[in-house]
Amino acid sequence: MSMATKNLLLPYVMFLALLHQVLGNEAVNSGQYPLVVSTWPFLDAVRAGWRAVDSGLSAVDAVVEGCSACEELRCDGTVGPGGSPDENGETTIDALVMDGVTMEVGAVAAMRYVKDGIRAARLVMKHTKHTLLVGEQASAFAISMGLPGPTNLSSSESIAKWSKWKENSCQPNFWKNVVPANGCGPYHPRDSLDLIEGTCSKDMETVEPRSSLVGLHSHDTIAMAAIDKMGHIAVGTSTNGATFKIPGRVGDGPVTGSSAYADDEIGACGATGDGDIMMRFLPCYQVVESMRLGMEPKLAAKDAISRIARKFPDFVGAVFAINKNGVHAGACHGWTFQYSVRSPEMNDVEVFTVLP
Repeated sequence: MSMATKNLLLPYVMFLALLHQVLGNEAVNSGQYPLVVSTWPFLDAVRAGWRAVDSGLSAVDAVVEGCSACEELRCDGTVGPGGSPDENGETTIDALVMDGVTMEVGAVAAMRYVKDGIRAARLVMKHTKHTLLVGEQASAFAISMGLPGPTNLSSSESIAKWSKWKENSCQPNFWKNVVPANGCGPYHPRDSLDLIEGTCSKDMETVEPRSSLVGLHSHDTIAMAAIDKMGHIAVGTSTNGATFKIPGRVGDGPVTGSSAYADDEIGACGATGDGDIMMRFLPCYQVVESMRLGMEPKLAAKDAISRIARKFPDFVGAVFAINKNGVHAGACHGWTFQYSVRSPEMNDVEVFTVLP
């Protein structure tokens, strides 16, 4: 090729290079983010997260603001104070926040006397080298870091629900293989009682299906993911756990990889449902790892749920998945699931429905 021909082609080559650069930037920043996604139609919580991320705050700040709004609103009675009493009538809080850039996590579990679960989790991540603090020591830490407390987390509604449950012989509950089978305890292992009495019990107690224990209004979680204007990803969760749970029970809410997971290089996931079952499978870790291997969010979500359903056909649960480009999807089993999304092309939060 002559020098004259090269000189003629140079402007065209430069134009193609510039066009590729522009199109490449559009592919990364073409309206996919900022983005906020949440389990359930928690519209005001998503709006709070969106206001934070749209104003230029980080993804971590956005999920903290969004989950905190849900705690204050006591979403569905299953997030924040005033709901989901345990067997003693007490409400406790589980929460988690994860930074997809650094992979740092802060979480609290079975936290008493402090209502700000997600902010307590953020303080664990920010001011300690630990990942998870639990129980009264988590409460003491949160208060020492400036959060309000100690506070009674029960409400007139939660106490009334607990009183009615007590009147119904504490049914349903989360005990099994114990006596008394249909009462409020104290409970003893059935096998040990048989040994003491020198008998061999042949009768089998009726086992409540898990769907009767875990449902939309007995156990729920807000799991939220955000992608900020820099394209960084974070997730957060908050819940007051399963209604009438055995005191000390911790569900999947503060368990990394179960209720939520985020990796800046890949995407994020949030989960809700029967945490006692779901935490055995780390569905959100599974979703992100499936996307890492090239699976689209929809298939990754379905695959994670199907792995659980094969082992526990009567479980109820759901996940949402988003990749780093803002593509989102959901999957569920045992109930109809809804998740909420706010992105730049939307005028307000939109709710997506996923059928089992």
